Amino acid sequence: MDPRRTFGNKGEQLAAEYLLSKGMQILRSQYRQPFGEIDLIAQDGDEVVFVEVKSRQTATFGHPEESVTAEKIRHIVRVGERYLCEQTQAEMCWRIDVIAIEFDHQPPKITHLVNIDIPGTSW
Repeated sequence: MDPRRTFGNKGEQLAAEYLLSKGMQILRSQYRQPFGEIDLIAQDGDEVVFVEVKSRQTATFGHPEESVTAEKIRHIVRVGERYLCEQTQAEMCWRIDVIAIEFDHQPPKITHLVNIDIPGTSW
């Protein structure tokens, strides 16, 4: 397996454990469509949460959450809408969270950004 994919899987596993510790339920991982992927899909009360996980081994290229672009969020929205339609929950409340993991700390530093939005972006 590609070392980047292995590292990404490690971050996603840690993020899933973190969400479970916060009382969320993991519904899916690595949900793929031809036009994008959602790392984790969770349930938080009555909300479906589409989670983008970003991990970094070092701070050389900045904080992991800084790499979440408006383009990436548009893909998550599109894939998330498809997921909800497949689940016949198109009217379900949902949000997008980002979990940033910095592995150059011991234990790894987890930053959870809830209900993110990109200013100036219209969906």
